[in-house]
Amino acid sequence: MSRRQIFDDMDFMKSEAGFDAPIESLKDGRKVFYRYSDPEFTILKKPLNPAEMASLQEALEALSRMNNIPGFDWVNSLQTKLQSGLNQEKQNQQIISFEENEFLKGVEFLNPLYQSILNEQCLDIHYQGFNSPKKNVFTVSPYYLKQYNNRWFLFGHNHKEEKIQNLALDRIQEIQPSKNVYEPCEIDFDEYFEDIIGVTNNQEEQLTKIVIELSNNIIPYIQSKPIHGSQNIKGNLLKLELKLNYELESVILSFGENMKVLEPKKLKEIIKNRLQEVNKNY
Repeated sequence: MSRRQIFDDMDFMKSEAGFDAPIESLKDGRKVFYRYSDPEFTILKKPLNPAEMASLQEALEALSRMNNIPGFDWVNSLQTKLQSGLNQEKQNQQIISFEENEFLKGVEFLNPLYQSILNEQCLDIHYQGFNSPKKNVFTVSPYYLKQYNNRWFLFGHNHKEEKIQNLALDRIQEIQPSKNVYEPCEIDFDEYFEDIIGVTNNQEEQLTKIVIELSNNIIPYIQSKPIHGSQNIKGNLLKLELKLNYELESVILSFGENMKVLEPKKLKEIIKNRLQEVNKNY
């Protein structure tokens, strides 16, 4: 990049059409240094300029045409979220919020991982799980990103274990390109998640028929917000067919006394033991 180009870029950054950046110069003998006069300034927090606003409005209009196309129902929530951000530029009062964890760790890896999936780049991922005393390095061919319960998870092929592994982004410490050859994905992730709640899919676990007794006051809630696509409610009995995993247990426990597991016995004992452990704390 030429010296002239650098100065042209700084002039643009200082302009109203750019970012109104508070750039100042400092002389030290024959040397000149440039910096922000406001140390807290960042272009990432700068409001959108009129041209950017107009471009986004055009994009929203294009998205609105897709609302009624089968398979594109997700566009509606995306459109609402984008429109909310644009309206926030025009008014001080916030009228809608979305469920996000602003303190969530690991979101800085989201875009690099997404790009690695697109480019089929094998990765060495430095990772430390909650229950692991030390950091591990996993060589992974990344395939899929999924958000569950306000956390992001990466799914990929673990080259050492030769199986699918899921890694929570908030436990990743570092990612580096790997010299290993990328293992192509042969998994249909719609099918992969079809028989589970959450993200834990034990390939050796079999589908299980589950029967849960519901209290009358939560039946309308479960009907309007199904726990799983396989659910069937008759009277006050909730029937499910899926794999047992930790996320299923957590959902059941979250309803407290309003849910009682009747079948299978294995799940009933798991819930009973976890409740007994909870009671020991009180």
